[in-house]
Amino acid sequence: MSENELHTEAIQLLKQLIATPSYSREESGTADLIQEWLKAHGIETERLGNNVWAVNAHFDAAKPTILLNSHHDTVKPNKAYTRDPFLAQEEDGKLFGLGSNDAGGCLVSLLSAFVHFHGRNDLKYNLLMAASAEEENSGANGISSLLPLLPPIACGIVGEPTSMNMAVAEKGLMVIDGLASGTAGHAAHENADNALYHALDDINLIRNFAFPKVSETLGKVKATVTQIEAGQQHNVVPAMCQFVVDVRVNEHYTNQEVFDILNSLTKSELKARSFRLNSSSIPNDHPLVKAGLVLGRKTYGSPTLSDQALMAFPTVKMGPGETTRSHQADEFVLLSEIEEGINLYIRLLEQLL
Repeated sequence: MSENELHTEAIQLLKQLIATPSYSREESGTADLIQEWLKAHGIETERLGNNVWAVNAHFDAAKPTILLNSHHDTVKPNKAYTRDPFLAQEEDGKLFGLGSNDAGGCLVSLLSAFVHFHGRNDLKYNLLMAASAEEENSGANGISSLLPLLPPIACGIVGEPTSMNMAVAEKGLMVIDGLASGTAGHAAHENADNALYHALDDINLIRNFAFPKVSETLGKVKATVTQIEAGQQHNVVPAMCQFVVDVRVNEHYTNQEVFDILNSLTKSELKARSFRLNSSSIPNDHPLVKAGLVLGRKTYGSPTLSDQALMAFPTVKMGPGETTRSHQADEFVLLSEIEEGINLYIRLLEQLL
């Protein structure tokens, strides 16, 4: 099948995916579509929940395996939409619709590249295509549930909108709940044990603390207090103050290490919601990165989180579309971006396979 035919089929599949609601944990309809599309190309599929995967026709367990992965779940459309989010519309070279950019264009481009290579018997690597669920909410039934069932993975391409440049490092995410305690009392009386003031002391400490290890690609660890709650009425000193810290971690620290540092500095009781979404990176001399550089692709560090965080093997985040369009109203992907995505994925893999 020619690349032009692949492009045409990819657009048709993307239109079907847009028209099928696939919020995180509700992706069964799009999982069905992906399975049907692969089967129409003579490809056997497997499925776990709403995760769909397949391997190349001449899979050889003695060869290393490259994972091609993107997600088919979406966020819910925001209130600023002026178009029907589930109506796939072409206009001025753009394809509008929820999930078109994040990450439908990436998904159909990777699927097309997988179809291109599926039947070849001269590959040095195996290819494993995984269309995963629950990426948008980092759900337990997404890629993390699928990875233990897959054969060993040597490296992977994670399809997210990056203008087909290579995110060679990605910040991890950790959310921390803080609880400052004090003594309740009447606001008219002296009370030095004010939970709100204790929380503010710790918040200021978190705001001003600089983690010493700075990444060349990802910069500093960034800890930001995003929520605070205390008190019930104006004349009562609160006994408790709760706050939330959003922490973006570079590759020089694990989430646990960052938590331990903040916990040692603050007086509030801190509790991390999870340590599982760690930072990820791939060496600049990895064959995947070198292959992308040959094609004129740029490398950069990504501040946004993806399923890369759940993969314990080297990965490059790379896909058609622009990250700034993700989760915006009237989301779209350029038809030319999908054409370029298919072409570059194929050329990238040709260098490795």
